[in-house]
Amino acid sequence: MFVKDEIIELVNNSEKEVKEELEKVDKICEVNSIKVLQAFKDNNLSEVHFNQTTGYGYDDLGREVIEKIYSQIFGTEDSLVRGQFVSGSHALTVTLFALLRPGDVFLSISGKPYDTLDEVIGIKENPSSLKSFGINYEQIDLVNDDFDYEKIEGKLSQEKIKLIEIQRSRGYSTRKSITLDKIEKVIKTIRKVDKDVIIMIDNCYGEFTNVIEPSNLGADILVGSLIKNLGGGIAPNGAYVVGKKELIKLVAERLTLPGEGKEVGPTLGMNKLILQGLFFAPSVVASSLKTAILTSKVMENLGYKTTPKWDEPRTDIVQTIEFNNREKLIKYCQGIQEGSPIDSNSSPIPGDMPGYVDQVIMAAGAFTQGSSIELSCDGPLREPYMAFQQGGLTYEYGKLGLMKAVEKLKKD
Repeated sequence: MFVKDEIIELVNNSEKEVKEELEKVDKICEVNSIKVLQAFKDNNLSEVHFNQTTGYGYDDLGREVIEKIYSQIFGTEDSLVRGQFVSGSHALTVTLFALLRPGDVFLSISGKPYDTLDEVIGIKENPSSLKSFGINYEQIDLVNDDFDYEKIEGKLSQEKIKLIEIQRSRGYSTRKSITLDKIEKVIKTIRKVDKDVIIMIDNCYGEFTNVIEPSNLGADILVGSLIKNLGGGIAPNGAYVVGKKELIKLVAERLTLPGEGKEVGPTLGMNKLILQGLFFAPSVVASSLKTAILTSKVMENLGYKTTPKWDEPRTDIVQTIEFNNREKLIKYCQGIQEGSPIDSNSSPIPGDMPGYVDQVIMAAGAFTQGSSIELSCDGPLREPYMAFQQGGLTYEYGKLGLMKAVEKLKKD
């Protein structure tokens, strides 16, 4: 027996309660599927575009088509989609170094970014940080999970800001992820004061969770990872940057070298995987959203605080569960591991992680190392002992993983 009958009954009863929310996700999936298929058709995608390049990667037709497809999907002038990015954090780093110069001010208006950017920014000392190059960092914290519009307007009126960064997802913070209506409102607020400041969105975990993206709302540049939503669980690594042509040119020349930019970068056989992952992405993201909705309802029924609640609007695939207990957090993550296809017999324990201050427990029995579009769950070992769950390549596998986690949690 995979799990006990009582767990199956608990989850199935919760599933009935969220039926309408699951149907809403299916409608979003359909719209985004049309968007992807249309981009494939409009750019005449052919088997020839699966061919690989090596060495310098000159004249890679597949790479060029992939970047046209991404631009069309996001409604932007240009894009950079490359396996040379090792992670979303790497793509964010390359973008920040590409767009900022000594003396510039970089302002985050969604509080402190992910812990992995602490040394990039210089919040934690590092001789290779933005700070070490004379780039100044400032931040404005959210107020009640919304932007501090008055403070943002004041800052822009008093000081020349080169780049504003908005982190759409919550990271390891207790704040809520930022919805698109709030992003739209703050972009309009910014543009009333400064029409030239670069508005950059960390879009990780957010792609295809709605029928539009922040680029459709006036953001200048978006950054995300291919081992999250848009890779569909198939792309083995990489990241993307989409936005204005002049900005993408700068990012490309920072990733490769000035004068060559987008013209180089071998794809090494990845084109087919990137395209196939993107093709599946609307459905995979929908599965992740459904898994998150069901998780929220099940855990709420068990008495835990969840964010978002099962019937709240979603802007990313992340679901949090507040345990307020160290051992319960560990048990839940261990249950997710037991419900994973890879290393299900392993039992994760908290440990130190590069870029993080606290010990972290991570459950991820994934086909691709670090892939968080596959069912995974992690959390820092600090109050309020919150689990950050994301992913689920199919809803059925996500549901089974949840069952294992609940069973593990309920064991004495």
